[in-house]
Amino acid sequence: MTTALGGLPAVLTAAGPASAVAPADGALGLAWLLVALPLAGAAVLLLTGRRADRWGHLLGTATPVAALVVAVAMWVALLGSSDRVRELELGTWLPGGAFSVDLGMRVDPLSMTFVLLVTFVGSLIHVYSIAYMAHDPHRRRFFAYLNLFVAAMLLLVLADSYVLLFVGWEGVGLASYLLIGFWDHERPNAVAAKKAFVVNRVGDIGLIVAIMAMVAVAGSTDVGVVHEAVGAAGEGWATLIGLMLLLAACGKSAQFPLQSWLGDAMAGPTPVSALIHAATMVTAGVYLVVRSGPVYEAAPTALLVVAVVGAITLLFGAVVGCAKDDIKKVLAASTMSQIGYMMLAAGLGPIGYAFAIFHLLTHGFFKAGLFLGAGSVMHGMGDEVDMRRFGALARYMRVTWVTMALGWLAIIGVPPFSGFWSKDRIVESAFAVAGTWEPWVFGTVALVGVGITAFYMSRLFFMTFHGTRRWDDGTGVVPGGEPTGRVDHPHESPALMTWPMIVLAVGSAALGGALAIRGAFTTWLEPVTGHVEHHEPVLPVVAIMVTTFLLIAVGVVLAWRQYAAAPVAVVPPRGSVLTRAARRDLYQDAVAEAVLMRPGQYLTRSLVFADRQVVDGAVSGVARGTAGAGELLRRLQTGFVRSYALQMVVGIVALVVVVLAVRI
Repeated sequence: MTTALGGLPAVLTAAGPASAVAPADGALGLAWLLVALPLAGAAVLLLTGRRADRWGHLLGTATPVAALVVAVAMWVALLGSSDRVRELELGTWLPGGAFSVDLGMRVDPLSMTFVLLVTFVGSLIHVYSIAYMAHDPHRRRFFAYLNLFVAAMLLLVLADSYVLLFVGWEGVGLASYLLIGFWDHERPNAVAAKKAFVVNRVGDIGLIVAIMAMVAVAGSTDVGVVHEAVGAAGEGWATLIGLMLLLAACGKSAQFPLQSWLGDAMAGPTPVSALIHAATMVTAGVYLVVRSGPVYEAAPTALLVVAVVGAITLLFGAVVGCAKDDIKKVLAASTMSQIGYMMLAAGLGPIGYAFAIFHLLTHGFFKAGLFLGAGSVMHGMGDEVDMRRFGALARYMRVTWVTMALGWLAIIGVPPFSGFWSKDRIVESAFAVAGTWEPWVFGTVALVGVGITAFYMSRLFFMTFHGTRRWDDGTGVVPGGEPTGRVDHPHESPALMTWPMIVLAVGSAALGGALAIRGAFTTWLEPVTGHVEHHEPVLPVVAIMVTTFLLIAVGVVLAWRQYAAAPVAVVPPRGSVLTRAARRDLYQDAVAEAVLMRPGQYLTRSLVFADRQVVDGAVSGVARGTAGAGELLRRLQTGFVRSYALQMVVGIVALVVVVLAVRI
């Protein structure tokens, strides 16, 4: 099969049933090591304490590198195998009679793609972190959390059941909380970590409900069993499961309406941002949707909602990225938008699954490179993140400039860089989806996103490396603004930071083209996504390509005129209504507060009031009534015989009166 621009695929056959899955043996039987190695590294670094401060970063880097070696061996073994869907059974985890959960791993092209991405990019980020965190007194703990992050993500993508996947899912959430709030001595960082944790818990409710529905439908949470059973269960069950899985994916992948945490997550150290955005966390939602493809194929409504959510988030993130001045928050908005592209592709059904993962893979390289490049700029500029305080840095940071340039060209989709081969497939797939209005709406949204992406990413690149200097070089003169009171001496980063950036830049430039040759990547994913053949979009492919190139050119030219050829104000102007809204993330926090937080607070207070006044009041009233009755009875117990004799006489008289009254 080929994925040439002359056509797009349509499904012919689906992946084989669960009964056809072969056991994992040989190198494939080492899948458990992928999780065990970084998990052991995290345990050692956390339990040995300060004794490991001198060598903790080395151990923390060695474990993902070792996992990468195992992953490459497994990949080679899987390439040479006729059965590319394997399962490694490690024993029974949760025995429960008729319902039990086995501890096992599913090794197939989809999981191996993620394993290679996580271990390779994760290892580079670990190497980069050695230098980036060199002066942090808690560097050992930082590497322990990084190892935990990698282990949890690997468990998530290798799990052969949704329950075990949920364990990795929660592990990723925990690790992100620990790393986003790593510098929790500053309150905004702690608040950002808590926000990410809480928003993701909302999404987790969806995954929990989906798992319960799977048990009701299939009597199991095994991936293969669920996929076989869901089609026979009816569209209603499939739709419920699909929508709940989407809710979970929205939380992890920062998709509408659970996207508010991603920008604040930049509070963590920059290597954390690179790991979250390129290899872990936000990619988990896309994995969940594609892994659950048979569920969505049985639920067209849920599949359409996936595409709609991706389209909305695609534009949402792009618009926000145009107005941010914080270099890391621009990249965060970019991730939101690019993951939106992937979710849009996944929502197109089988014709888009492979392209969603293809773009996820190329995005992992150029987005990691861009984030590490942003960290390099911060390193050379005294941790400054405001792009309005940069400018003309290309001559001082040549390696960073070149590597970020390759990442910039890749993400905006300039051929022959990686983003061109992956994102353009999604644009074409959007125009090829079945339906009357769907191809026009989704295709147009994808094209508009291309133009906006070219603008805001060019804005970032030009504001940082070109134009006039907007920082104090020691002369006390800051062109276009007031002195900051700080002298900047921009310089290139050390080799341990630049070499990972160079490797990622090579991937940004060449990976997409290499994987697109003769449809190598989509063929690789066929055992999971199904076999596909060409299907023409509603518009000629040439017209789509020309429009795409024109939009990219317009976005780059507009950004150059405004942020490189013209002076950039150090203090941002007031801007239009849309600009002000985008600076505030299109009021997503305000909406969440008004729609969810405040009503939740009122509901909680009402429940507390009802609990105290009604429930506790009833219990307390019974207790007070009993105590009062006891008090009255106690007064009758005087201890005097004459009182008791009088009471007996009164009782007898009353009894006689009652008897006589009855007889009369």
